[in-house]
Amino acid sequence: MDHDSKADVLKRLAYVEGHLAAVRRMVESDQYCVDVLKQMYAVRRGIEKAETRILDGHLHHCVLEAVEEGRQEEVFGELIELYEMANR
Repeated sequence: MDHDSKADVLKRLAYVEGHLAAVRRMVESDQYCVDVLKQMYAVRRGIEKAETRILDGHLHHCVLEAVEEGRQEEVFGELIELYEMANR
């Protein structure tokens, strides 16, 4: 992962950790369900953005390198596995 992507992913994960801790506190203090759900949606969006950044870097760097090295079957198998996991 390149330096900028790594920094962005780490920033997004810190954001997610903070929101998740807030959700825990909200549940512990019996906050209104809709407010809790809104925070949970923010956590999910943060994770999705981090996943997108990692996948983008993987496709533009790792996959291209693997194809150039003749490892198409291996890398395509990994991509199919990721796709299947994402759609369960």
